[in-house]
Amino acid sequence: MYILKNRKKNSEDLHFKTVETVHEIIYDIKNNGDKSLKFYENKFGGESREQFKLSDEEIENLISSLDFETKKIIELNVKRIESFAKAQLETINPLEGNFGEGIRMGHKIIPIDSIGAYVPGGRYPLLSSGPMVIVPAKVAGVTNIIACSPANYKGSIHPAVVYGLQLSGATEIYGVGGAQAIAAMAYGTESITKINMIAGPGNRFVAEAKKQVFGVVGIDMIAGPSEVVIIADDTSNPELCAADLLAQSEHDPNSRAILISSSKDIAEEVVLEVEKQIQRFPSDSPVHYSWEDMGEIIITESDEASIHLSNEIAGEHVQVHCKNLRKYENELKNYGSLFLGENSSVVFSDKVSGTNHTLPTNKAGKYTGGLWVGSYLKTQTFQEINEPGLTTLADHSTKQSDIEGLHGHKMSAYKRLKN
Repeated sequence: MYILKNRKKNSEDLHFKTVETVHEIIYDIKNNGDKSLKFYENKFGGESREQFKLSDEEIENLISSLDFETKKIIELNVKRIESFAKAQLETINPLEGNFGEGIRMGHKIIPIDSIGAYVPGGRYPLLSSGPMVIVPAKVAGVTNIIACSPANYKGSIHPAVVYGLQLSGATEIYGVGGAQAIAAMAYGTESITKINMIAGPGNRFVAEAKKQVFGVVGIDMIAGPSEVVIIADDTSNPELCAADLLAQSEHDPNSRAILISSSKDIAEEVVLEVEKQIQRFPSDSPVHYSWEDMGEIIITESDEASIHLSNEIAGEHVQVHCKNLRKYENELKNYGSLFLGENSSVVFSDKVSGTNHTLPTNKAGKYTGGLWVGSYLKTQTFQEINEPGLTTLADHSTKQSDIEGLHGHKMSAYKRLKN
């Protein structure tokens, strides 16, 4: 393996400072509610809203400012995400059966009562992020869906983002961002409703905040900053590889874009293409910092070595620009979402194809998948025990409890036998 370009910045260098900052924010908001929330909104956002919640009138005014074409784009996003989520829901079924005479068991599929959707504000309005988080929750049957997004558009949330949130099924919308929004949803404040689960991507502070409130509330996963792994061979198109690397790099200065190539020639051509294409971005675009500090190009000895390395990295997005796609489909195991073929751009999933773009980062693809309708469902078991199964289970439990030295367990089982 040969590294043609290594990242300069180690994300771990930022870790301890991020942990400390987020801990302080969460502690303050947990104990001081809206007062601390306003303080951190002023500190990080420049100014806090007088009322965090967007009123019906404000929502209506924002949406009315949108042109027909923008609304159409958002409506198609919601429709395609909803269609895929409904298809996923059909694969999840309740269970009930007799597991021995007198032993009825099974599980129910129950939606979570309330969730909080975090929608990044950042430099650009991300039209699909709200629907990606909220639509699957709505399809799952969640009844209380609050959404938080930074109020960085004229003191409010961008109208296109608001339209997506409303159309997707958000029941409350708040103009609050960052780690402070996560803390407010987890613990509740005078203004913001406490919820049971938080979902959605964000920067390193949002990701760390989700990690720190886990247990107080559920979370979908640690999602962000963005990652992409492009796998190339001697048949790959350097121009497309470079474009796909830079597309994800522009999300955030800490976004991570990696090319793994079994062809040295292709890797070197990708470097030249990146240098050419990056000049077309605005000078203040995050892409320049991201590619300079976090970009990587790694040359491997073989396609098999590329697959092995990709599985070790477990990137959020893994796109295969190679021949023999079925081999990669079968042997790649660790990723957030897989994109097969040079035409299967990550951008399509980011926007409108229908699969969810809220995906695991930081190697979490080794143990979990992306956000989906099942993320908002609880699989809860039940059982009803009667004779003759009662005698069988009670006799077994009495004997096992005796071996374990658990007197209370033994008596609870034995009394059923006695009766």
